[in-house]
Amino acid sequence: MAGSQIERAFSLVESLTGEPQGLALQTLAERLGIPKSATHRMLAELVRLGYVRQNRDTSRYQLSAKLVALGFRYLSSSGADIVQPILDRLAQDTGELVRLGVIDGARQVWIAKSQGARSGLRYDPDMGRDAPLFYTASGHAWLACLEDEQAVQMVLRQGIADPEQFGPNAPRSMDQLLGYLHQARERGYAWVEQTSAVGMSALAAVIRRPSDLGVIGVLSIAGPSARLAPGRLAELAPLLLAAAQELSVASPASELFA
Repeated sequence: MAGSQIERAFSLVESLTGEPQGLALQTLAERLGIPKSATHRMLAELVRLGYVRQNRDTSRYQLSAKLVALGFRYLSSSGADIVQPILDRLAQDTGELVRLGVIDGARQVWIAKSQGARSGLRYDPDMGRDAPLFYTASGHAWLACLEDEQAVQMVLRQGIADPEQFGPNAPRSMDQLLGYLHQARERGYAWVEQTSAVGMSALAAVIRRPSDLGVIGVLSIAGPSARLAPGRLAELAPLLLAAAQELSVASPASELFA
């Protein structure tokens, strides 16, 4: 890959985030597209700084807990203590997974969650990744706040994964996507059933900055379709919208929405 040394180093770290068992030097070099010697030098420096460690048994490289600690330290001082109780209360009231995504330029990144389901099937995807815009309620809620052409360009910029990985009701064309967005605008929130995965449903609403009403985040409720039938989704919508408004009011006190 092209890019500066720091870009390569961050790409290396990102490659390790989804590999708790670690990766071999050769694998990392191939992913980065640079020689093994250069990859080894970066790893050695990251090991020295404490961000990466090498497993003695497998010789694979793994992330250390230092990055996790830094993340928690940032969250503890960025207003997460203001945001989390709102998520926890909504999760408790709904009994489902609640997720908060923040808008970061042309990206929507899931950064916080609260799990309301205490038994039975639990829907609990990983945090820290970009919300897919094409087929998720979170993506649709944000796109619905844009003009149609701008929304299409945003989706194309992010890219669309293999449609075979989507749920059976996922949009199969941009026209179908725009149909979802028009419905979201009419409701004031997005509502999807089995678009991102078989047997899963969700609804989502945007969070707006109080000063200028710009979209700064998205709040969603997601869970098994068996529990989130259309009637149940309609019942949860007022709770979702109230929590989104509460987060909007609280946003000036939290750096998470900066």
